[in-house]
Amino acid sequence: MTATLLETRGLRYAYPDGNPAIRGINLRIEEGERISFVGPNGSGKSTLFLLFNGTLRPSAGEVLLRDRPLQYDPRSLRETRRRVGIVFQNSDDQLFAPTVRQDVAFGPANLGLPKEEVERRVDTALEGVGIEGLKGRPPHHLSGGQKKRAAIAGVMAMEPEVMILDEPLSNLDPAGSEEVMELLEELNQRGTTIIISTHDVDLAYRWSDRIYLLADGRVVDEGRPEDIFGDLRLLSGSRLRQPLILEVYDEISKRDLAASGKRPRTVPELVGHLSPPNLRWMRVPPGTKVGETVSPDGTGSGRSGGERPGDMRVIHLEDGRAVVEPLERPTRIGRVVIYDTQVGDPEDLSSLLDGARIDLVGVMGTKSRAFAEDRGIVPDIGSNVIDRTVLRALCGEAVLILTNGGMVEHARRRIEEYCRQSGMKIEVSVVGREEDRAVEKPVPAPADPGKGG
Repeated sequence: MTATLLETRGLRYAYPDGNPAIRGINLRIEEGERISFVGPNGSGKSTLFLLFNGTLRPSAGEVLLRDRPLQYDPRSLRETRRRVGIVFQNSDDQLFAPTVRQDVAFGPANLGLPKEEVERRVDTALEGVGIEGLKGRPPHHLSGGQKKRAAIAGVMAMEPEVMILDEPLSNLDPAGSEEVMELLEELNQRGTTIIISTHDVDLAYRWSDRIYLLADGRVVDEGRPEDIFGDLRLLSGSRLRQPLILEVYDEISKRDLAASGKRPRTVPELVGHLSPPNLRWMRVPPGTKVGETVSPDGTGSGRSGGERPGDMRVIHLEDGRAVVEPLERPTRIGRVVIYDTQVGDPEDLSSLLDGARIDLVGVMGTKSRAFAEDRGIVPDIGSNVIDRTVLRALCGEAVLILTNGGMVEHARRRIEEYCRQSGMKIEVSVVGREEDRAVEKPVPAPADPGKGG
């Protein structure tokens, strides 16, 4: 059972002019969660975040960190801000030192840590966000994405239990946005609770464990992304739109082109909901009759029995071509191999790239990107790696994912979960660790509900 990390009770805050910003908010955030606060400008998201780590003191109510109310004396506030780190929307508001290294070192140094410990934390944080090569640069010379990484590194160096990011993707291009979200995924896999505010409903829908919907300083609703964004009346009243994946799903469902059930949150899940094409045209051998079966490429002789996997049934003939329907839906597609770049044997990787049938290579994580670059490996998939890997595997391709640490198990779990939900069988194996080396582990098919266990 997970523990409650942050909690608010009857939380209120008014600006010095008396204008209320937060109006009686009660919420609980569990350890290890990924939480999105969504709402229009002026809804109170940024103010609430500053209350979370004691930067602002509530007018009424309280904030609790691991069941203990925040205290506002200087010593207690230093400890709170170490444990609850905030990355501001505008990185320029957070970066002020002459060099990146000095900026990242500022927080740990102010904790009174020994110089060796400060250096260790700075090096670890800079390496973790992939900008160790920029440590001597002035922050104002960095790009928008680099500034965001430097700001995140400054918070990482404090080793917080929860990291709060106000509009983390603002002013970033698509590539920079993907890199930041991948970094947050890595931090979450290491145990850090991640809280973000965002206007991007597509991001909030696919990424979050839970959503808090804010308006006018109040929590309008809270729940799973599928429930929040599936309520059109709630979204309309909050001046929000439906995520694109849900909008597409609802439209194709109305046309009986998708199976009903759990709402998809990712592109692979959406693809899994699509009804398979029942009919298509193909050329068939001379003499084929309606009702017979043919091989998928149309080269086999017409048969009336002894069907094989992939065979099609002829339901209409016209000038040597036929309308056919599949006898069964395929359940075995491509495969995925996950290689742990942190502890893997280089010989295993060479064997995979040189001897095995690998169609595409995907790379996840800052360290694994550097690993691939050092070895001259050019990734085919560099963003949204897990979802795109599943899609390519569904097309029959073999994909190698290079990643490390907790992202190895995260990738495996995500793919296995997709297989359980969709009924597809994608072979998944992990290579690089002693217990998994060179052992392929096919994902089990879902249990047949008609059979007793």
